[in-house]
Amino acid sequence: MSLVDRLTALTEPMLEGMGYALVRVHLSASRRPTLQVMAERRDGQPMSVEDCTAISRNLSAMLDVEDPIPDAYDLEVTSPGLDRPLVRPEDYDRFTGALAMVEVRNAEDGRRKKFKGHLLGRNADGAIRMQVDEDEVIIPLTEVSKAKLVPDDATLAAALRRH
Repeated sequence: MSLVDRLTALTEPMLEGMGYALVRVHLSASRRPTLQVMAERRDGQPMSVEDCTAISRNLSAMLDVEDPIPDAYDLEVTSPGLDRPLVRPEDYDRFTGALAMVEVRNAEDGRRKKFKGHLLGRNADGAIRMQVDEDEVIIPLTEVSKAKLVPDDATLAAALRRH
């Protein structure tokens, strides 16, 4: 089990118990690493500074006990934001209709490496469906290296209505 997998296994149940969902765990590889934990509220409300503070306190205490990272590191708790990463397969269904940027690992047969378009969910095989310009593009999940939402006018208007 990789260190990120272990950190995810430790973090996810704690967040669930607090009413949050884990979006992503990222551990930077630098002289003094940063452990970034990205979470969102399960009730769909926007994350607040107080939410991040509560998560940080509980997570810090749990990590002090478990001690999964042998060296000194910084802990950063964040919300996904408007350009949230698409991490889990169900994210592509949840954000159907949203504008997204998807990068693939291998661009074969002269295909692009980056696709920007609207998500159409997943097909029966679990591959991502996107409307890119006039074409529907199918991208196997195994080929995705990075994906995120791209804020557009509709996304920004919806965010303003929530606040």
